[in-house]
Amino acid sequence: MKGQEGKALKVRSSHAPQSPCPASILNFAIRQTNSQIEGEEDCRDQYQRGKREMRKVFYSVDACPDSAANYLQTGDTASLPLLYIEFVFFTGDFSLPCVLARTNPIKFANPSAPLYGHVSSIDSTGTSMRLTWVSGDQTPQQVQYASGKSATSTVKTFTVADMCSNSSVGWSNTLSLKTPPASGAANLTFIVYGDMGKAPLDQSVEHYIQPGSTSVASAIATDIDAHHIDSIFHIGDISYATGFLAEWEFFLKQIEPYASRVPYMAAIGNHERDYPGSGSFYSLTDSGGECGVPYGTYFQMPVSATDKPWYSIEQGPVHFTVISTEHDFTSGSEQYTWINADLASVNRKTTPWVVFTGHREMYSSSSDPDSSFAASIEPLLLKYKVDLALYGHVHNYETTCAVYQSQCLAMPTKDASGTDTYNNNNYAAPVQVVVGMAGFSLDTFPSTAPSWSLVRLSEFGFARVTASRSDLLFEFVNSGTSAVHDRFHIIKTY
Repeated sequence: MKGQEGKALKVRSSHAPQSPCPASILNFAIRQTNSQIEGEEDCRDQYQRGKREMRKVFYSVDACPDSAANYLQTGDTASLPLLYIEFVFFTGDFSLPCVLARTNPIKFANPSAPLYGHVSSIDSTGTSMRLTWVSGDQTPQQVQYASGKSATSTVKTFTVADMCSNSSVGWSNTLSLKTPPASGAANLTFIVYGDMGKAPLDQSVEHYIQPGSTSVASAIATDIDAHHIDSIFHIGDISYATGFLAEWEFFLKQIEPYASRVPYMAAIGNHERDYPGSGSFYSLTDSGGECGVPYGTYFQMPVSATDKPWYSIEQGPVHFTVISTEHDFTSGSEQYTWINADLASVNRKTTPWVVFTGHREMYSSSSDPDSSFAASIEPLLLKYKVDLALYGHVHNYETTCAVYQSQCLAMPTKDASGTDTYNNNNYAAPVQVVVGMAGFSLDTFPSTAPSWSLVRLSEFGFARVTASRSDLLFEFVNSGTSAVHDRFHIIKTY
């Protein structure tokens, strides 16, 4: 299955007007005010007279119905064919761009080549995988696998209009992948994190940079082999492209070294879904108008329907319940009903561990979580004896005790090696962990913390979880050193 962007490598806010706006927004703004200033040289002169004056001119644009301040286009306009790109040199940053120079259109040498392959599980059998990649080709392509077998892909693409604002092509490199352990298998090792994003490898500037992302991605690529990782879970705030669609491809390139090898499972976050009037639970502009369309195309999870991005899957001894905190989760909602039914369906003899994941946090000492989330969902976690709850959204690492309604119902004890250990043969409540430290600028902690907060680290890294049928080991790995800076066990016998 291919995720394809309708007009490739168009760097623009997704809620910019679809009708063609002039390539140089600032020049256009100046002409619309009937100023005598004309041309890009005059744009530079205008910039030198001060940002305040230029801002007054810039915001007077009437012909582009959306906010011109959010619009910068490079690449194909209405007059250019598909799969061209232009490089634009500008000043004034992304919120106030002043175009100084631009190249002629440049065509890609092989725009139909398959790129950025990544795999995901489609069920709990451990025998089926979905391969997704990006290509400029609008026709199905071939996949060769398993020493001579082949399959034909289907094509899925999107354009700006789909979002909420208005074989001669060559082969990819050969990739090796492995399926995860089937439901009920004895062991599983997975990596989990949130809020990664991407960053340039040189001094280039993007509209939204997550400084820790490259070091974390590099550390994970190393860890895949060193610890025989079976799968990865990325729980929201995936690329932070927020409408600058080419940046999705930057992100896919960044994760390809490991996402092409083991299942890359994802949950939706606010920077993929939220937009006013689009059906998101929070009426925010965090997705830049994407409304989950690029996310759902690039990361096709085993969901029941479009824009219902919640699902469950079983790998080895673990049942994963993956929800959307960006859709209605309150009592009586469709998602709430599904969560209740999914948790009720778990067979603990097959999967003794239940891991619950969603993007927005339920507990954090460095943020102000939405109380309606805990009020709605926390009773279900306790009722169905969820072992571990994992979240992102807050950009640090924090663990709780076995907590319910902000009270510690159980504290860990130390095992022989001094590692915190919870004995879930005497289940009390879930242990909750924020793992949003995979790339976005880190959040700090207050000088004092509530009693339920046990470990707080403001470091880039990822979490590694190793589960057998009787022991679940959770470790935080610092991406700079690959050292384990925190760990705890949960034990039980079924």
